[in-house]
Amino acid sequence: MSRARLKLELEGAGCVIVPMCEHDLLEVVEIEESTGLSQWGWEAYRAELSKPEAVMLAARREPPDPSTGRRLVGFAAARVSAEELHINNIGVRAELRRLGVGRALLGTCLDLGAHCGARLAVLEVRASNAAALGLYERLGFKIVGERRKYYKGPVEDALIMTRPLVPKA
Repeated sequence: MSRARLKLELEGAGCVIVPMCEHDLLEVVEIEESTGLSQWGWEAYRAELSKPEAVMLAARREPPDPSTGRRLVGFAAARVSAEELHINNIGVRAELRRLGVGRALLGTCLDLGAHCGARLAVLEVRASNAAALGLYERLGFKIVGERRKYYKGPVEDALIMTRPLVPKA
C-alpha cells in the first residue's frame, strides 16, 4: 500500500484515513483498551506495520483535537494472505462513533484487500456487538460460523463473517 496514494477525506468526523505509522501506536493501544477489542498491544502492532501483507490504517484528525492533543479517531488492522483479507481489529473512539469512521476504515480495508488480489474478506465479531454486526451486514458480510469462547474479558463467542471481494487489476 502506498502511503502517498492513500488519503481518504472523512469530513463528517473531521478526519482523514491514512496508512498507520509507528507514531500512531500509543493512541491505537489506547483506543484498543477502551473498546473491548482483543488486546494486541504496542509491540504486536509495531511488528505488523513492517509486514508487506499488512493493511494498517489510521483515521486521523487534521489538526489534532485542541482540547486533548489526540490525533487518532480510529484505526483498522488487517492482513492479506492466500487471496483472503482478514480484518483483525477496527476501533473508533467511543465519543466519535456513528459518524462513519468505522465504515470508512472497513471500506478502505476492503478496497485495499481487493487491490492486493484478495477474493474474500473474513472477520470475527463478538456475538453481542449489535452495532458492529449491523455495520458488517450493511457492507455485505454474512455470518458463516462461530468460534465458541473466542473472546476473553468477558468470555464470549465470536461470529465468523465473510464477504466476497472482486479483485482489482
